[in-house]
Amino acid sequence: MNAVSDTIEIDGSLGEGGGQVLRTALALACVTGRAVRLVNVRAGRAKPGLMRQHRTCVLAAARVAGAAVEGAELGSTQVHFRPGPVVPGVFEFEIGSAGATGLVLQTVLWPLLLADGPSTVRLGGGTHVLAAPTFTFLRDAFLPCLARLGARVELSLLRPGYHPVGGGLVEARIEPAPALARLELDAAPLPKELHAVATVARIGEDVARRELHQLAALLPLHRRALHTRVDREALGPGNVVHVDVPLGDGRHEVFTGFGRRGVPAEEVATELALEVRAFLAARVAVGEHLADQLLLPMALGGGGSFTTTAPSLHTRTNAEVVARFLPVEFRFVDEGAGRHRLTVERR
Repeated sequence: MNAVSDTIEIDGSLGEGGGQVLRTALALACVTGRAVRLVNVRAGRAKPGLMRQHRTCVLAAARVAGAAVEGAELGSTQVHFRPGPVVPGVFEFEIGSAGATGLVLQTVLWPLLLADGPSTVRLGGGTHVLAAPTFTFLRDAFLPCLARLGARVELSLLRPGYHPVGGGLVEARIEPAPALARLELDAAPLPKELHAVATVARIGEDVARRELHQLAALLPLHRRALHTRVDREALGPGNVVHVDVPLGDGRHEVFTGFGRRGVPAEEVATELALEVRAFLAARVAVGEHLADQLLLPMALGGGGSFTTTAPSLHTRTNAEVVARFLPVEFRFVDEGAGRHRLTVERR
C-alpha cells in the first residue's frame, strides 16, 4: 500500500469540473501506483458527486489494481484511492443505467494496456449516449490512432444501448503494449467521400430519413453515402447519427449527433453538420473530442503532436490532471484560421 505522503491531492472542481478529472486520475493512479485523494468530485455538474457511471469507474479501477477505496458510494464527493499492482484478466462491469460504457473502458484501458498479459473487459450500460464517445467513434476514430501508438485493442458491440434504458453490452480485448510510440499528425488531406449513417431504435424510420436529408443539404454528401439503419436489438428507444470523414491516411474522424426528446431531427442534423464543417474548414488532423482522448496515451508513450480545432476546456483540464502524475509538458499553440497545434513532450 502506498504511504500517505505519496498521495496526490486533486480538486475535482478543477477546470470544467466534470467526470474526466476522476477518470484520468483513477487511470494514472493505477499506472503509476500513486494513491490519489479527490475532493469536490464533479463539482461543476448540476448533480455533483458520483453517479452510477462514475462509481463504476471507481470500482472497475479498484478491481484491476486491487485498490483500497474510500468514498465509492453514489453521491460521494470525495474518493481516496490506493492502488496495488495491476493484474490482467477477464473483467465484467455493469453500470446499471445508461451510463457510458466507453468512459468506463477508458478508465481501465491504460493500466491494462501496460500490464504484463492480455485482458478482456465486458461492460454493460449505454453504448451510444449523449456527452460520451459512442461505440462507433471508439472503433472507427479512436482505436486506429491507438494502433499507430502500438496498442492492439479490439472492440465488439454485443448489444447497443441508448439513453434512458441502457442495456448495451460491449467487449474489449486488450493486448499488452509495454511501450507506446510517438504520434505525429499534421494537417489532414482533403477527405474523400463523406458517409452518414442515421440509426433509430424503436422509433420511426422517418426520423433517420429527415436527419439524412438535412445533412445532405449542408454537407458534401452524395446520395449513395447516406444510410439508414434500424437497430432491432436495443432494449429501449434511441437515435444517433454519425458522419464519417475518411482522412486518406488510414484514419477516420467520426462526428456524432444524438436524438433527444423535444428536439427536431433537422436540428440534430444541423448541429452535427456545423461541427463537421468547422473541422473541414480548419484542415486539421484531429477533431475536438479525439484531441481530448489522445492526451493520456501520448503522455504515457513517446509524446508527439497533432493539429486540431480550438482545444476545449475539457481538453485543457485533462492535460492539467495528467501533468499531476507524469513528467510531461503540454503546449497549446494557436496557428490561426481555426487551427491549433497540441504538443506533448516528456520532461
